[in-house]
Amino acid sequence: MSDGARKTSPKSTFHFLAGLSSGITSAVLLQPIDLLKTRVQQRTSHSTPHHPHGASALRLALAEIRSAPHLLPALWRGAVPSALRTGFGSAIYFTSLNSIRHRLSSPALANANNHSSTLPKLSHIANLTSGAVARSFAGFILMPLTVLKVRYESTLYSYNSLPRAALDIYRHEGIRGFFSGFGATAIRDAPYAGLYILFYEQSKKHLSNLYMDKSGNGGAATINFASAIFSGAVCSAISNPFDAVKTRIQLQPDGYRNMVHAAKRMVSEEGLRSLMDGLGLRMGRKAASSALAWTVYEELIRRAEGSWTKKDGVRGGEKEAGKL
Repeated sequence: MSDGARKTSPKSTFHFLAGLSSGITSAVLLQPIDLLKTRVQQRTSHSTPHHPHGASALRLALAEIRSAPHLLPALWRGAVPSALRTGFGSAIYFTSLNSIRHRLSSPALANANNHSSTLPKLSHIANLTSGAVARSFAGFILMPLTVLKVRYESTLYSYNSLPRAALDIYRHEGIRGFFSGFGATAIRDAPYAGLYILFYEQSKKHLSNLYMDKSGNGGAATINFASAIFSGAVCSAISNPFDAVKTRIQLQPDGYRNMVHAAKRMVSEEGLRSLMDGLGLRMGRKAASSALAWTVYEELIRRAEGSWTKKDGVRGGEKEAGKL
């Protein structure tokens, strides 16, 4: 890579490592919330008049976890597959997103205004497209870990290790079992990621105009954090029905054959509210995880860009001195 290219686009390896770090951090810290969401969605799939939806399902899930012999291991059950999935998923996503955005970026947009973002500036359509494509690509690659994570968190399966879980899925369902719910996942993640990037960049733009000084300093991390929380919460609410459907398919593939069948059965047996199972938990988790992941990622990239810029400046000065 040439010096000029490196000034505009940090190395892909660092994007991968920055995404990996931010993903693992958010996954480990927020695993209890993700565990509760899975348990609530699992419980409501067996709901009866004595086991209703919503707050009652959440209370029952909390009581079930509190009754475990060891509370902390119970709260962080599934943390390993979750960290692997989210860590490598974020790494692949951010690396792909950076590559796509650099290919679609416009110099005119890049220099249009002061901005807290380290990402290339794109049009609204390009933001939607880049987010959707990058997320779908990462989701497909990490789908086996997603299935393992959901099964491991659920009480419907008595897995005590990841190898045992993987072997059991392969024996009973074959390779196809590792991709259960991919249709619902892709339809959930592609619009979510596309809308997220759009809302995130627009939110940063407006907040930057209000709160950042002319030098481009002053609160970039805070602006990114606030923008990520807002975007994550809004997009989670929009895409929650697909998340509820996806979880049912992954937990009970025999009872919920595909996305359409699962959605019809859920609505006919439990009503439209079943599509909003775990909404509060998902909104809270996605808002927090987005804020952590994107703030850590952008700060790491910002610091790397600053370091590379300094090195390029030193090299440029040495070249000029050599000419003299």
